[in-house]
Amino acid sequence: MVVGLRAIGAKGPGWLRRGPWAPLAASFCSQGPVGAGRPEPGPRPTSVRQRDGIRSIVLSNPKKRNALSLAMLKSLQSDILHEAESQDLKVIIISAEGPVFSSGHDLKELTDEQGPQYHAEVFQICSEVMMLIQNHPVPVIAMVNGLATAAGCQLVASCDIAVASDKSSFATPGVNIGLFCSTPGVALGRAVPRKVALEMLFTGEPISAQEALLHGLLSRVVPEEQLEEETMRIARKIASLSRPVVSLGKAAFYKQLHQDLRKAYHLASQTMVDNVALPDGQEGIKAFIQKRKPVWSH
Repeated sequence: MVVGLRAIGAKGPGWLRRGPWAPLAASFCSQGPVGAGRPEPGPRPTSVRQRDGIRSIVLSNPKKRNALSLAMLKSLQSDILHEAESQDLKVIIISAEGPVFSSGHDLKELTDEQGPQYHAEVFQICSEVMMLIQNHPVPVIAMVNGLATAAGCQLVASCDIAVASDKSSFATPGVNIGLFCSTPGVALGRAVPRKVALEMLFTGEPISAQEALLHGLLSRVVPEEQLEEETMRIARKIASLSRPVVSLGKAAFYKQLHQDLRKAYHLASQTMVDNVALPDGQEGIKAFIQKRKPVWSH
């Protein structure tokens, strides 16, 4: 939604250092609705690698500022859905090549030439991707090094954890081109205080990484040269823990979040009972009592 905005002081597409990760297959099968999760023919706009329980999904279309085109959204959806229930998957990192994390929707897909049915598909798939992140059984981390605007900012706000470089910035500037960021506002309004979200939505003005951290859009802000190291530190810590326990806890956290206090405690108490009953729950308790490291099932 912000094609034409300039990112300040960003490096080129080679900033993301590639390690010896095992690449996943080029096409994945989705359990979603017909058409969902299936990238369009041609080069995939995302790349995926997985190692030691950590899946790295990279938005890989820097020439188009990693715009969340329909093809990009379907590719991202497919990458997130791929073997989501595999016990080998512990955590997902979403990052991007180039100076822009994502500029939001591809405006060329939102002209009259495409028509309302196509437009509806774009926003439906985008909403499904954002909800998929919250409903996914493993934590999803955004690693941001640059500009994230409109639906790109929505993607960051939708992730469970977000780590950004100190040069990053965030905006919902659709109002400036006559297209209010209504769908980004759903995720943004659940990540930052209402008045902060509304100022961003009404003015379209960007906020810095430090402001985003202050308001709760980000978990951490680090110097650019420490971004990958810090993100991987968090991911490795999560990957070292019990997947069943983390998955149970993530689902319970989001489920109780919008309940009244009594209902929230009721749900959380039942979750604690279920957690104690897990094999890894018992293993962790016994390991603590026996003063040894736990051996998780997964």
